[in-house]
Amino acid sequence: MDTDKLHSPAMWELIEPLVACDGFSDTAMADVRLISCTEAIGRTPILYEPGLTIIAQGRKIGYLGEREIHYNPGHYLVQTLPLPFECETFASAEKPLLGLSIRIDPAVLGELVVETGVDSRLVTQESPRPLDSVAMTESMHEAVIRLLRALHDPLDMRVMGRQRVREVVYEALKGEQGPALRALILNQGNYSRIVRVLTQMHTDFTRELAVEDLARQANMSLSTFHQHFKQVTQSSPLQYLKRLRLLKARMLLSHDDLNVSQAAAETGYRSVHQFSRDYKRYFGVSPVKDRRPESAAHAEPPLAAPAAASSVP
Repeated sequence: MDTDKLHSPAMWELIEPLVACDGFSDTAMADVRLISCTEAIGRTPILYEPGLTIIAQGRKIGYLGEREIHYNPGHYLVQTLPLPFECETFASAEKPLLGLSIRIDPAVLGELVVETGVDSRLVTQESPRPLDSVAMTESMHEAVIRLLRALHDPLDMRVMGRQRVREVVYEALKGEQGPALRALILNQGNYSRIVRVLTQMHTDFTRELAVEDLARQANMSLSTFHQHFKQVTQSSPLQYLKRLRLLKARMLLSHDDLNVSQAAAETGYRSVHQFSRDYKRYFGVSPVKDRRPESAAHAEPPLAAPAAASSVP
């Protein structure tokens, strides 16, 4: 497509007047939030809610294991699972990062998967990527522009808002990450088995979870479970659980005004000293020193379990 159209100022010009503050700003559409950041932020552990992240100005780099995932005005991020990863933000006061985040509603996704039916372009892969950047197509760009324009008009938003969001999710389903989105719904293959286990881990993250029990839940041998779990998450089950607990603890310290002992207990730690050691090792700062409002660019939406839905015929 015409790259000049992709990089035209139309998208960021539509976002800028709607931004309320640095970080995430709510809109009248429950599943849509706007993003703004006026400073560069170094590589930091984060956990996004599953959804689409579309950058209109500025850029981000995500780090998942050995992978670098670039998303900028020419690309959008598709995340099907709330995987802990690291993110670097490039922005300034003169040229802030601007974008939007769209939560993927499992019910909407399920409807779209059923309606698209069997299409050779959308065949589910055995090992789809749960987090990846996708090149912005002309049709996706136009769908996002229509959604942003609706946010400027209360009547359009009330009448057409949900359809505009659905249209953007449909474009993502047609894209390179379509197989990963379809796998959440079709409930088939090893990838979907790992999704079910991750859903359980996000529900029961404060409990002591035995890897053997998780492998049985996935109906896999222990070695096969480890192999497929690491392929999806780029970490072992116990590493994933520890990172999940620490990221949730960081949000509790930042947003709920809990002290360190309370945050440790709320995230399943029995030892405050062990919690403090793990926290400092992961974030590079002690939880006592980190007990302050997070940087606005990382004030993420409330975390949800993986956006899995019931299987469809």
